[in-house]
Amino acid sequence: MLNDSKDMPKFQTITDPKSIEKYGGSRMYFAPPIAYDKVMRLVPFGKLITVGQIREYFADINGADFTEPITAGIFVSIAAWASYQRSEDKTPYWRTLKANGELNAKYPGGIEAQKEKLESEGHTVLQKGRKNIKYYVKDYEKALFCLK
Repeated sequence: MLNDSKDMPKFQTITDPKSIEKYGGSRMYFAPPIAYDKVMRLVPFGKLITVGQIREYFADINGADFTEPITAGIFVSIAAWASYQRSEDKTPYWRTLKANGELNAKYPGGIEAQKEKLESEGHTVLQKGRKNIKYYVKDYEKALFCLK
């Protein structure tokens, strides 16, 4: 799945006014799964990145207004599971967070496994909420890796 480019990279022009306003333009970029894996591999020990940062990076380097968000989430998960299934040459997927520093329950082993890996690299993970419990890296902004 990681190496199936699904006819990507590609661009699409969107025409829905609400989407154009939400994403700041009409030129949408689709990156293939392997591109997410390559970027996720750049993040060193102790550093973090968000899916949003990766999307912004792809849009910037490809002259798009934004990178399609739904496939981004799916492809980050594909990269994580592909890494998990390899015995070597791992992608440090646990360093890639959702928006606002949130941990990703769809990664191998779920929240607990990601939390354990992040804490082993010196990050503090906080639980927020009472019914809809979510987990976040405390002060994740201070550890963000710059792609540019």
